[in-house]
Amino acid sequence: MDDSKPISPLRRRMIEDMTLRKLGEKTQASYIRAVQGLAAWLRRSPDTAIAEDLRLYQLYLVQHGISAGTINATITGLKFFFVTTLGRPEAMAGMSHVHEPRKLPEVLSREETARLIACAGNLKHKAALSVAYGSGLRANEVAHLRVSDIDSQRMCLRVEQGKGSKDRYAKLSPVMLDVLRAYWKEARAKGKVINGGWLFPGLNPMSPLSTRQLNRAIRYAAAMAGIHKRVSMHSLRHAFATHLLEQGENVRVIQVLLGHKKIETTQIYTHVATELLRAVVSPLETLPPTT
Repeated sequence: MDDSKPISPLRRRMIEDMTLRKLGEKTQASYIRAVQGLAAWLRRSPDTAIAEDLRLYQLYLVQHGISAGTINATITGLKFFFVTTLGRPEAMAGMSHVHEPRKLPEVLSREETARLIACAGNLKHKAALSVAYGSGLRANEVAHLRVSDIDSQRMCLRVEQGKGSKDRYAKLSPVMLDVLRAYWKEARAKGKVINGGWLFPGLNPMSPLSTRQLNRAIRYAAAMAGIHKRVSMHSLRHAFATHLLEQGENVRVIQVLLGHKKIETTQIYTHVATELLRAVVSPLETLPPTT
């Protein structure tokens, strides 16, 4: 958030409330956008809204085709504003979260994943994509790895303050370690990385590679590999979980490796693990022959 611009006392109070609770920058920005959207629709200060105003605002969002995810994020932000900052929980009586359809992810095959990583534009990007797939990390987690997070003795990666502001350990495989060592040797020779610094720095070694740059790198690799599926850094995380499940790994182990809070989130991969589907014998195959 840009604090150089003058802001209203009401907005400042909300920012203070969010800071007190140590909400992340992205969460704070989302909550502020929710209140700004309401204010633009009301055409007056958002703290003057009553329950009926909020009910009509949600109806407006639904009628204008706003996605379920965006509506729910808006409601969460407005709930913080009215309940925490204003102390008016009754104002939220007119709003309710909507059902958000869950779509199955499009998963890369093992062969596509291998081609994708091989077609990365340079060794740095190849190493980053290898980490994303080999450890199942989110793009932001890959970008914020430090050199000191690699533990080659215990064969793990330390992920500090991942989603939900939680630390965890991720798997470091021998193949991944070889790729990282080759990348490190090249990067050190060119003065691209510093001791104790970011594992994947941006143009400025003091700053990490951005998630936008990572997604640009994977889209380039996908184009070079002739992959026509919609691909992002999260595609490698989906592939990691799905391929582990197809190998017969326990879903609870996968939950821990992914850092999922709820097992239900991990279980979505049981719906896209096609190797498991192929292993099932259809009852049609077992019907007795007829004369």
